[in-house]
Amino acid sequence: MTETLPPPLFDPFAPGFTDDPYPQYAVMRAQAPVYEHPFGFWLLTGYDEVSWLLRTPGLSVEDGNMAADSLLRQMRDELYGSGEEAPRASAVSMLDRDPPDHTRLRRLVSKAFTPRAIQALRPRIIELVDGMLDAMAERRQVDLVDALAFPLPFSVIAEMLGTPPTDHGRIRQLSGTVVRSLEPVADPELAAAIVAADDELIQIAGEMIAWKRANPADDLLTALIHAEDDGDVLHDDELVAQTLLLYIAGHETTVNLIAGGTLALLRHPGQLALLRGDPTLVGNAVEELLRYDSPVQASRRITLEPVTVGGVTIPAGAFVLASLGSANRDERFWDADAAELDLRRENARQHVSFGAGPHHCLGASLARLETCIALERLTARFPGLVLDGDVVWNGRINLRGPAHLPVSAG
Repeated sequence: MTETLPPPLFDPFAPGFTDDPYPQYAVMRAQAPVYEHPFGFWLLTGYDEVSWLLRTPGLSVEDGNMAADSLLRQMRDELYGSGEEAPRASAVSMLDRDPPDHTRLRRLVSKAFTPRAIQALRPRIIELVDGMLDAMAERRQVDLVDALAFPLPFSVIAEMLGTPPTDHGRIRQLSGTVVRSLEPVADPELAAAIVAADDELIQIAGEMIAWKRANPADDLLTALIHAEDDGDVLHDDELVAQTLLLYIAGHETTVNLIAGGTLALLRHPGQLALLRGDPTLVGNAVEELLRYDSPVQASRRITLEPVTVGGVTIPAGAFVLASLGSANRDERFWDADAAELDLRRENARQHVSFGAGPHHCLGASLARLETCIALERLTARFPGLVLDGDVVWNGRINLRGPAHLPVSAG
């Protein structure tokens, strides 16, 4: 007689999960906040456990440190095939490196993301937002993702890098495919598409770098190239990897924040009215929107030795997912109203949406600035802004957000 195994507590392929994962997370927090999945990885869903994982030194982000007999590692090798290498398997972006490489790469790139450098972008971001809102005013009915949430962060990071004119639509499509490598993948066709998109983006980045070598300017990409040319700071693969990381991370997450944040406000008209009545709330409002619906739902670490968290021991070589989205809704930390949107929430900034520890999001201050300006000016410009159709989510488990957000300016 064949034994029937119970369904796993965490099933990101369940119908409706990518539209609303929070009911599943609530069950996990209640039943198993430190959970070993049958597929061979661990998932943390409680705020304390997630915070511990993000901040604890001595954990790895390099997938090569997974145990050789790990079921997850075996499944990934089988999915991508012996002739293919999963994206990030030998990655050299700072997102995928441990010290000392991570420290060196982050120090180099972080010069462009100092608070002073980010604040210097404010006038340009205002100019971009106002131009996009002008276009919205003419059309009245738009997809807010296409009209504002995507083009704003994409334009800002492209200008920061100083990239040449390029096919924004194609890069959007490719990056949307590549970021699926950050989540569980069970479809061989999707795995093949991820590898193909990664290869094409690497080629595009190489062409951008070649163009920038011939057209240097006062921008981030020129600075990265000069650092590489100076000697042992960046080799060619690292230069391409950092360029792609900045390009993709510089817009993918903020698209979700602006679109998801606007959707949350439109679904909570009382909170939207509160923001309109007191625009000084916008800074805390953005923190609460980050908490309420995290634009990045998970972060990962690999254990190098056995660790104990929440009274459970996780072995060495384990792949551990920290559910940022779940931690941000944990009633044990946020109290009974954790699932509610409250723009006045006093401790909203304690969310974990930007991670924590050495891998805390380098672009956090830029995402905050872009979203503050976008939401403040959007809500002031269009007092009659309403949803005008069905919201379509992007179908992603990790970098989750609206793909289409139809609105009417009223």
